[in-house]
Amino acid sequence: MKILGIESSCDETAASVVEDGKKVLSNIVASQVDEHKLYGGVVPEIASRRHAENIHMVVENALREANCTLDNIDAIAVTYAPGLIGALLVGVSYAKGLAMDTGLPLVPVHHISGHIAANYISNPTLKPPYLALVVSGGHSHIVEVLDYTKYRIVGRTRDDAAGECFDKVARTIGYPYPGGKSVDEASKRGNPEAFQLPHPRISGSEYDFSFSGLKTAVINLVHNASQRGERLNLDDLCASFQKTISEILVSKTIKAASDLGYKTIAVSGGVSANSGVRRLLADECEKHGFEFFCPELKYCGDNGAMIASQGYFDFLAGKRADESLNAVATMPITEV
Repeated sequence: MKILGIESSCDETAASVVEDGKKVLSNIVASQVDEHKLYGGVVPEIASRRHAENIHMVVENALREANCTLDNIDAIAVTYAPGLIGALLVGVSYAKGLAMDTGLPLVPVHHISGHIAANYISNPTLKPPYLALVVSGGHSHIVEVLDYTKYRIVGRTRDDAAGECFDKVARTIGYPYPGGKSVDEASKRGNPEAFQLPHPRISGSEYDFSFSGLKTAVINLVHNASQRGERLNLDDLCASFQKTISEILVSKTIKAASDLGYKTIAVSGGVSANSGVRRLLADECEKHGFEFFCPELKYCGDNGAMIASQGYFDFLAGKRADESLNAVATMPITEV
């Protein structure tokens, strides 16, 4: 079964054809990073306009690379929530038009479940149930994956997402958007013990995250040093920051897995590409005897393949949408 997946929740216009949920036949991504870099972050209006300009070409290229036409496609999957509303609307509207024109089933896919499904592409042997850590620019969740379409949220951020924290710290330091990669590279040259940074905790919510205090601590360090005319070792600061945020993410995930009886952990989302997070989580899983899975780097960020993969499992579960499907900016992943 071939699924065409369409993703436009933020600043990547993406489309992919995936067979049986795991075999990627094509994966096309039109990135807007260079344009948004001029503004230090994603400008929603610009993102929406670029999606509208690029989406037809991206879908055509995905079909061409997969060596098929719409006649060979069994269903169309599209990200409908959550994300930037204008950006989502472009993908949803285009997918609805294709479905109405071709008569193909339309499958609405939640963005977070798409990130989780990225692991099925890179790790075909991975099967539920397991525990997933989803970390990106807009999301930080610990999720019980009970089945391919059934989830239970164990923990989530109460303020900033991990990726948002990376980007804001990077901007304060003076790195260009997106800053996560720059912080990661700088951290490899620095001393992770140089700065002692806070590990925020939330009373009564042992698996929930809070990153605003960590972000503020780094920003204050930079601003106070600037006011005193001092020069901070930015490599050391990045290394200390990355070590701290990795420890926060990993410690809560490992504790949740231990408490809930899971022996398998998967990580996904843009921040899963971070070398510090991947390495520490892999090490801790090995130490605890857990099986660890992570997607290939090209499937960590937003892409159409993860939407097509999850679309396959949603399709098998009977999930469908009609022409009334609308984009939704904020929506928690559906729980059982």
